[in-house]
Amino acid sequence: MRRAAGRTVPDLLAPGLDVLFCGINPGLYSAATRLHFARPGNRFWPALHLGGFTARQLAPHEADELLSYGLGMTVIVRRGTATAAELSPEEYVAGGRALVRKLRRHRPRILAVLGVGAYRAAFDKPAAKLGLQPNQIAETPVWLLPNPSGLNANYQLPDLTRLFRELRDYVYEKPVKRDR
Repeated sequence: MRRAAGRTVPDLLAPGLDVLFCGINPGLYSAATRLHFARPGNRFWPALHLGGFTARQLAPHEADELLSYGLGMTVIVRRGTATAAELSPEEYVAGGRALVRKLRRHRPRILAVLGVGAYRAAFDKPAAKLGLQPNQIAETPVWLLPNPSGLNANYQLPDLTRLFRELRDYVYEKPVKRDR
């Protein structure tokens, strides 16, 4: 698994997505498999389904199906690590700049960042909290969600499901105002 350190996972992007989900960086399991949120025990896929985004729970190897739901995936920092603690402040900032370029190019309706601390570090927003942010990035509204890793004991699956559902309700029941 250590051989996966530094490897990347390809983005899943298309123009005009409803939601672009953005993780912190690939863990070693994801880097080894080249699949987002691939480690068994990661709660992204169950929360995505139970939160109402998909008709059934997808497996990491079925991620391409997200495009048919208007969903995409990327990360702030591309290199795989055992933990996000291995990332430097400079990597977060550089990753934030790269994310801005992706947003300008693909123009999703909303960016959902899965990791409050990573968002704070990448965009110098030390007071950011879960939910809709008061600022936009590249004219894209930003919504913060907890990191769904099984290592994040602060949020269990019922909590994540509720928070994903709040995002889903916002995206599909409330118009997202923005300049086009």
